[in-house]
Amino acid sequence: MRDRRAMYRRAAASVVSLTLAGGLAACAGPDGGAGGAQSGGKPAKGGKLTVLNTDPLADFDPARQYTSGGGNVPSLVFRTLTTRKRADGAEGTKVVPDLATGLGTPSKGATVWTYKLKKGLKYEDGSPITSADIKYGVERSFAAELSGGAPYLRDWLIGGADYEGPFGKGKQGKQGKKSLDSIETPDAHTIVFKLNRPVGDFPYLATQTQFTPVPKKKDTVTKYEEHPLSSGPYKVVENTNDGERLQLERNPHWSPSTDDQRKAYPDTIDVRSGLDPAVINQRLSTSSGADAAAITTDTNLGPAELAQIGQNKALKSRVGTGHFGYTNYLAFNPDVKPFDKPAVRQAISYAIGRGSVVNAVGGSSLAEPATTFLPNQKAFGHTPYDHFPAGKNGNPQKAKEVLAKAGYKKGLTITLTHSTEEGEVGPKVASAIQQSLAKAGIKVELRGLEKNEFDEKRWDAENSPGLFLSRWGADWPAGYPFLAPIFDGRQIVRNGANFNHAKLDDPAVNKEIDAIGRITDLEAAAKRWGALDKKIGEQALSVPLYHPVYQRLVGKDIKNVVISDWTGVLDISQVAVK
Repeated sequence: MRDRRAMYRRAAASVVSLTLAGGLAACAGPDGGAGGAQSGGKPAKGGKLTVLNTDPLADFDPARQYTSGGGNVPSLVFRTLTTRKRADGAEGTKVVPDLATGLGTPSKGATVWTYKLKKGLKYEDGSPITSADIKYGVERSFAAELSGGAPYLRDWLIGGADYEGPFGKGKQGKQGKKSLDSIETPDAHTIVFKLNRPVGDFPYLATQTQFTPVPKKKDTVTKYEEHPLSSGPYKVVENTNDGERLQLERNPHWSPSTDDQRKAYPDTIDVRSGLDPAVINQRLSTSSGADAAAITTDTNLGPAELAQIGQNKALKSRVGTGHFGYTNYLAFNPDVKPFDKPAVRQAISYAIGRGSVVNAVGGSSLAEPATTFLPNQKAFGHTPYDHFPAGKNGNPQKAKEVLAKAGYKKGLTITLTHSTEEGEVGPKVASAIQQSLAKAGIKVELRGLEKNEFDEKRWDAENSPGLFLSRWGADWPAGYPFLAPIFDGRQIVRNGANFNHAKLDDPAVNKEIDAIGRITDLEAAAKRWGALDKKIGEQALSVPLYHPVYQRLVGKDIKNVVISDWTGVLDISQVAVK
């Protein structure tokens, strides 16, 4: 999940106020689940699940979604070659087969990946799922009409950079290739992907919804989102107002014998979006009527709500805690003075008081201090380090010493750019940093920009600010989608969205990224990513601030809460209401 997709806009920093229903009778909370949510009784099939969300499930087309986007709702309808393991915590960061029989067979140094499909796979209309359908599903994701999904296939498939999808006209108005030659289907159950570089992470990539099978004869292009043909346990009955309300019911041709990951307990699922966060949490806390069997997949509890919940055991038992691979950080643009000097960046690193930053986003229940760029999870290869020890409250004395040696004995004045919208990159965090740096003799002038302008500025390679708040989330739990976009010099974009804020183009770093990228042993690769993160961290190209924590409430009749470290949110495919 890249930050530009804003998949988790309702982040841990969101603060919404409401009066939670007090004195609720004891109830059977979630069965199992992360963060201590527990109750008795076994989950059973049947009933109706209601989903109360803030953000609509817009563009409900597999070409335009991310697997982990939409709070896991797309995976109820779209199956892919591989998928995330539906398990709590760290176990849920593993990739497992879905439509495929395995994780893929690499050859030629991981530049060719071959998948075999399971037997007996069917769509909601009973027709068979074939390898040609997966090939077509990938190809249509290249079309301009269906843009919005992950960019990796365009970058990695041979010929992908120039391919424009299976329909419409190509460049200069001429008809382009209808098919992408780098995807082969020798038979109905085999699909082969030919890449222009070694990609050891391909099993992770194959979880993306672009790998959803789409039968060519049923494709209605931009209208396909209204009723995509389901390969999962549920089918779309109605899609109202571009995902504002999505009604799902069982797909009669889905078989658990071909899908050991999705439980599919409820008979029907009603997803209602565009709701106010305070209203969502109020309805879940009260849990009256249909709301007793309701969840949210995108709305967090804020600090005020958590404080009230802490006084109510019944409510507390219905809170699930999640961790997602996300890092909030302070970014430097070394092209802007004085941030071209490593000593200045180091001094700021020493001066930061992470305790005040954590408090600014709601406290330790909603954020964990970070000294590494990689999230603190084994799947990423997290390797503990703290090159510029600041402690909870910062180390202003050390910061002053470093500044003095750099020629700033009287301190300096700098500008910090942030969003005017409250949240992870908003005014409260900026003010906390301003106060920390002031103790070290660094005067910080705050510059707030409206959200859209702020995002445009921070991703603009030529005009990004010298110092700004930023954040990054991974598209899958591994080092590549976290470190490569931020620190690979070949991914610097001069005329477009540039994520390499430091404009680092170090041949040694680029070489190591390529070397790790060839490794198909995911655990071995993770260790190398951790070592690379530690090495890059020595340059003080950013200041990691914190990793968010997600706290979400469920209705009193919800059972089987499963929250993996892949997404950090409740896995809707595991939920039961009976």
